[in-house]
Amino acid sequence: MASWEEQLRDELAGRDLAVASVPGKGRGLFAARSFFPGEVVISQEPYASTPNKISVGSNCDNCFASRNLRKCSVCRVAWYCGSACQREEWKLHQLECRAIAALTEDRKKMLTPTIRLMVRLVLRRKLQDDKAIPSSGTDNYNLVDALESHISEVDKNQLVLYAQMANLVQLILPSFELDLKEITHTFSKFACNAHTICDPELRPLGTGLYPVLSIINHSCVPNAVLIFEGQTAYVRALQPISKNEEVSISYIETAATTMKRQDDLKHYYFTCTCPRCVKDSEEDALLEGYRCNDQKCDGFLLPNAGNKGYTCQKCSTSRDGEELQKMASDVLLLSDKVSSLVSSGIDNSEVGSMYKTIEELERKLYHPLSITLLHTRETLLKIYMELQDWQTALMYCRLTIPVYERIYPPFHPMIGLQFYTCGKLEWLLEYTEDALMSLTRAADILRITHGTKSEFMKELLGKLEEVRAEASFRLSAGDEQ
Repeated sequence: MASWEEQLRDELAGRDLAVASVPGKGRGLFAARSFFPGEVVISQEPYASTPNKISVGSNCDNCFASRNLRKCSVCRVAWYCGSACQREEWKLHQLECRAIAALTEDRKKMLTPTIRLMVRLVLRRKLQDDKAIPSSGTDNYNLVDALESHISEVDKNQLVLYAQMANLVQLILPSFELDLKEITHTFSKFACNAHTICDPELRPLGTGLYPVLSIINHSCVPNAVLIFEGQTAYVRALQPISKNEEVSISYIETAATTMKRQDDLKHYYFTCTCPRCVKDSEEDALLEGYRCNDQKCDGFLLPNAGNKGYTCQKCSTSRDGEELQKMASDVLLLSDKVSSLVSSGIDNSEVGSMYKTIEELERKLYHPLSITLLHTRETLLKIYMELQDWQTALMYCRLTIPVYERIYPPFHPMIGLQFYTCGKLEWLLEYTEDALMSLTRAADILRITHGTKSEFMKELLGKLEEVRAEASFRLSAGDEQ
């Protein structure tokens, strides 16, 4: 009988993919033929998954839908959107349900999403071992076992926590003879291998372990993107991928300076050496972005060697370092003040006014493409969307798009989603021509990243047709006059 490695190799070969060792990175996934932009490189169901919010019914346990949810009447933890999903999960949930129903109320409160993910993984493994559910070359516990845990690099306090969590799993599954050391190692694997399951607008819904997708390495300039439909993960090519080229995705938010990206990647225990991380610091200077003192100049400041001043890289105008530090400090104080007021429950219109003040101060301090200014404008967009002040929301949405286009590759879901938001606001405000342009841009990008078959994309493409028809009608009505 073929080993699991041979089974994996054969199944991947059937999908025109191969696994190979990459110096300094361990395993990597490679294309065995060319893939074109938008093509699905690989898709996978999770080995185990759980919604982020358990017991409150935010998502179906099986398909992650958020509508028509009903709680399991026995364990009162699992939620399903209908009988089809409940039936599909029944073999697994039957075991989980029995275990959870036997817990005291206090023990049930200890059932965090991470603990539940482990319980479901243990149960899935047992069902496959007992041949109660099928396994395959890309769906078996050996793939989980082969994942890197980085246990020797894990902080001592974190190790103690993992061991305590392993004991909790044993309490939940008392009839199972668990290897607590192995469970501890698997918790460590979760930390650097589990994927955040998101909705089509990239909002987190839950966590899943996709052991084949965990073979795909990171790049800050990836050639593929990971998008979810329900809990099914799809890796789509963002650009042409050549035969024998390594497939890469991004593990982190790439709209950040090299230092921030490297810091975020510490969680995965490696240092990125992608082209963006090894080149010079000009991009970082732009993203950190103090602006030129000359308001008509669009240059950004570079620190002077040996003293505290800064000089514009475009027109050589100088700015005093102490003055910039004072302005940055004032902005930070005001931001901290607003954050504390938000947590005290102040109403959104006051929060919006305060963030507008922060944005005005930041405009005098930072370059228009600065990440700090971008995040403030994203916050303002969210606030004014919630206040249903569509005109102000649109103003801030439009200000974010040039920055998105500068910091993300051309076909990035974030750019497409921002154009979609912009188009919806323009349509609402009856700027039909603008809405048509924005929704066309959104569709061109999101066709590549999301495909065309999901409900989300059908809604977007339907809205685009509606706007196109309206624009055409207006044009013909204008011609008749």
